[in-house]
Amino acid sequence: MASRFNALKADAAWQAVWDERRTFAARDDSPKPRTYVLEMFPYPSGRIHMGHVRNYTMGDVLARFRRMTGHEVLHPMGWDAFGMPAENAAMEKHVHPGGWTRANIATMKAQLKRLGFALDWTRELATCDPDYYGHEQALFLDLFTNGLVYRKESSVNWDPVDMTVLANEQVIDGRGWRSGALVERRKLSQWFLKITDFADELLEGLKGLEHWPEKVKLMQENWIGKSQGLTFRFALSAGGEVEVFTTRPDTIFGASFVAVAADHPIARTVAAANPAAAEFIELCKRGGTTAAELETQEKLGFDTGLRAVHPFDPLGELPLYIANFVLMDYGTGAVFGVPAHDQRDMDFARKYDLPVRRVVSEGDETDPVFRGDEAWTGPGTLVNSHFLDGLDIEDAKRTVIRRAEEEGWGKGATVFRLRDWGVSRQRYWGTPIPIIHCDACGAVPVPREQLPVVLPEDVSFDIPGNPLDRHPTWKHVDCPSCSGPARRETDTLDTFVDSSWYFIRFASQPGNAPFDRAVAEKWLPVAQYIGGVEHAILHLLYARFWTRALQHIGKIDIAEPFAGLFTQGMVTHQSFFSEDAETGRITWYPPDDVVFDGKTASLKASGDTISAGRVEKMSKTKKNTVDPEPIVDQYGADAVRWFMLSDSPPERDLEWSESGIEGCWRFIQRLWRLFDGIEQGEGTDKALDRKTHQTIAGVAADIEALSFNKAVAKLYELVNAIERAGPSASRTAAIRTLMLLVAPMAPHLAEEAWAATGEGSAKEGGLIADAAWPEVDPALLIEDEVTIAIQVNGKLRDTVTVAKGTPRDAIEAIALANANVQRILDGAAPKKVIVVPDRLVNLVA
Repeated sequence: MASRFNALKADAAWQAVWDERRTFAARDDSPKPRTYVLEMFPYPSGRIHMGHVRNYTMGDVLARFRRMTGHEVLHPMGWDAFGMPAENAAMEKHVHPGGWTRANIATMKAQLKRLGFALDWTRELATCDPDYYGHEQALFLDLFTNGLVYRKESSVNWDPVDMTVLANEQVIDGRGWRSGALVERRKLSQWFLKITDFADELLEGLKGLEHWPEKVKLMQENWIGKSQGLTFRFALSAGGEVEVFTTRPDTIFGASFVAVAADHPIARTVAAANPAAAEFIELCKRGGTTAAELETQEKLGFDTGLRAVHPFDPLGELPLYIANFVLMDYGTGAVFGVPAHDQRDMDFARKYDLPVRRVVSEGDETDPVFRGDEAWTGPGTLVNSHFLDGLDIEDAKRTVIRRAEEEGWGKGATVFRLRDWGVSRQRYWGTPIPIIHCDACGAVPVPREQLPVVLPEDVSFDIPGNPLDRHPTWKHVDCPSCSGPARRETDTLDTFVDSSWYFIRFASQPGNAPFDRAVAEKWLPVAQYIGGVEHAILHLLYARFWTRALQHIGKIDIAEPFAGLFTQGMVTHQSFFSEDAETGRITWYPPDDVVFDGKTASLKASGDTISAGRVEKMSKTKKNTVDPEPIVDQYGADAVRWFMLSDSPPERDLEWSESGIEGCWRFIQRLWRLFDGIEQGEGTDKALDRKTHQTIAGVAADIEALSFNKAVAKLYELVNAIERAGPSASRTAAIRTLMLLVAPMAPHLAEEAWAATGEGSAKEGGLIADAAWPEVDPALLIEDEVTIAIQVNGKLRDTVTVAKGTPRDAIEAIALANANVQRILDGAAPKKVIVVPDRLVNLVA
């Protein structure tokens, strides 16, 4: 073998062998125990980034390890290929979204293959292919037939210039991110999936997900938001009623106003007779459409002049406002405000000079006039609340609910924060919703034999809005029910639908159905799912719902899609910028354009001094990204993989550094020198045998626990021990074992060494990828020798290896006979000898 590992040559050679032999293609008929390892599939944006590399390296190590431990492993890859970025590219670059997407897929696939991931490319899928989304349309119709899909009017963010619905993150300071137009809140007919039917199941199911991060389960629990409360009615002084829901009926004596949403029937009635109210409602329509957005915007209200009669105080009346922070889609579209104990209500009350009454004590503070500007939302007992005084919060809630039910003006209720999933998107590049609208028959499902409903390719983005709306032929069809003229649904499905079942399609891919139930159930649930915590709520919740919905209609007998979940940390990098003193405009610079000594940053080209920003998540916006391809060109795939695993616990952020990758490359070469120098030795080295078998067991446990940095640390220790050891059969065996232990992490290096040493020749195929994980000798896991520290006056003077459990007097004798100790004592007897069995001996001179 050569004395230096040629990474680029080895990478290309072994990747070609794995492809040719289809080494990582999973067999549905295998008699081996199955395991399904999956990383969240990427959006084909054009280039992979270091976040991808870290994510897929972690999954790859686990997949390769499980193969070596005798499992049939399914480890597939695909592309989350629909979505707005492709349409944006179409408008900016004057290309078709499909062509742009498929070109990006080809580029990113080639990049991923260069990293040597053990992926089953025979199951590759892209959600933009009719072969995929046609089956998704069939599943949508299955849910529709079973009453889990419906259509209703819903509030959306509408850009009046681009004539499209905007996601919340596309609304910046109330304006469309592209057009700059003031966004309107508009009612549109939207398709919804009945996720709320499964709210209790989704909440209860979290308890069984033992291998999920607690923080993710808590985030989902809060998003589902189950709470007990009271639905009740305020009588209006002018006649009529307004129904509200509250989770804090205990605070009812602190109420100082009632507020309704801008599209509440009462608001519409007031606006019909009051132009100022109508103008305020139009202002509200330019605000956000979600609870999260409304939390951050200024709280505004319009006093309707109506008054609500307090149910426990017939003489007390509360002003009724139309307010921009109340949504019709949440609860009843009406709330009562308790400013002292809700910050949103506090902000509103201070703005409109409304009373702020304390009804829950804050420590010893019981003053009914609340004087601060920060609401008290903590624990306490009820005060200034008549018959509730002295009760704790939960008892007070129960008391109010009981009184409301007994007196007939309210009823206890269980509610969820979770709302049904709106899946309509007014855009082209998505899965067409398989519905036909007929004036006579209403919404009619597309006949199954006509699936897939394929997106037309001949579209233009020269005019704002959804090109499907103005396509001359595609949307015009005959009604499947009455054969009369009808039109296709031109909305497409939310891309979260595409990713809510792709893991099932990976497991089973028949041509005539979305999946074969028996085959899919062999693989599911996914044993280990890996991805970013940014998907902890929506994607994971929707996937859990979709799987349960399919179980509910008898398509599959799996409730939870992912048995294990791991959320890896981000890959971060130093950012660099300059700020224009006059305009405040910030310009970001790529790290490759900057000279940085750890304190001062300057531009290579001009020498101008710039600012070093924070070390933060790599992003194209801040230009602090690192393209993996040149790094792989320079150092090889294994060094990049090793860096991703070795430098930080996988759940924490990892800072990219040039010195770090160079260190990993040097270690790869160090391993190669060990493998290159392997020779047949004689005799045994008991300590090295023990270290080898402890490392086998330790690395296996660490990989299973996804503690990759700990596994790497153990491998460093073994390498050090091998390098210190003299020639022996034990050293030879340790090096051969080391090849197997590094194979999941540095597969190209391991294959090259395995082949060169002839290890694979005795086995069919001869690949280390097909080799078994080394077996552990349990006897060698038990330490029967220990290293004792010999100290004089507390300072270490030497160490000695002795049998475990050596008696105190024997340890003392060994210490006194030590040459270093004798030199220090110079013939004098120690004043005191302290022995800590199996650890140290300290002689006080």
